[in-house]
Amino acid sequence: MSNKVAVLGSINVDTTYHVQRFPEPGETLAATDKSSAPGGKGANQAVAAARSGSKTYFIGMVGADSEGKFMRAALQEDGIDTSNVGNDTRHGTGTALVTLDVNGQNNIMVYGGANQAMTVDVLNKSKAVMKDINFLITQFETPQAVALAAFKMAKANGVTTVLNPAPAQEILPELLEYTDIIAPNETESALLTGIEVTDETSLKKTAEFFRAKGVSVTLVTLGSKGAYYSTKDSSGIIPAFKVKAVDTTAAGDTFIGALISQLNQDVSNLSEAIIYAQRASSLTVQGMGAMPSIPAYDDVMDALQQD
Repeated sequence: MSNKVAVLGSINVDTTYHVQRFPEPGETLAATDKSSAPGGKGANQAVAAARSGSKTYFIGMVGADSEGKFMRAALQEDGIDTSNVGNDTRHGTGTALVTLDVNGQNNIMVYGGANQAMTVDVLNKSKAVMKDINFLITQFETPQAVALAAFKMAKANGVTTVLNPAPAQEILPELLEYTDIIAPNETESALLTGIEVTDETSLKKTAEFFRAKGVSVTLVTLGSKGAYYSTKDSSGIIPAFKVKAVDTTAAGDTFIGALISQLNQDVSNLSEAIIYAQRASSLTVQGMGAMPSIPAYDDVMDALQQD
């Protein structure tokens, strides 16, 4: 499989503090370790797609700072085309502060910086990219107005658009009209739709909600329970792989990037692509850090063959 994918999204330098447990309000805790790594939802998803064999372009912004150079180089190490990554001279490169407990759970605070300052001007050089790709992915760590403009460009070129609405926020109604695939987790789904995810019936109602807005495919990731999918022809829950999580950072991002790397544009192999993506995500959570723990295609296939 060799999909051509563009990711419009966030680029962050992640700093992780390792703690025994999360602090209570007003409490100070000593961290047992500290580490820094390249990250950001957009960058993670691009790396996941690239490591699973996709030709991958990145559209985004970094600051004119050392972190920006670091992130551009990190993407290029995975063969990602960064010619559409601009430099913002007024805002710094995005950063994320991750608190990670001994159970592998995390809390994350994000400084948007150049990501949130992005305007539609970032798309000025993207016309050629839109003519070359099969899929365009975006998230909500960059402005929705830019996502909408990009999705319009993509749809005009027959590109399948993928929205990962994270972190959850009110969605521009017009954006959903240009969205082919939406992929929230269960918490984000409930915040966006007002439908609490409790069982398969509530998931079907969620899919109906998005379908009424113009979205043809709904995917809801359910953590350890797996992933729900709904198309016009079928729906169901595909169970997750059972592993011991060390760090859940980038698990969802790995799922998105790995899924799209394998998915046919007509989504005829959706179930198979979900299984591949879930196995990739299960490998990610067994490693430390966001981008460093994202597996390559051969690693995922080896794990699937051993199951």
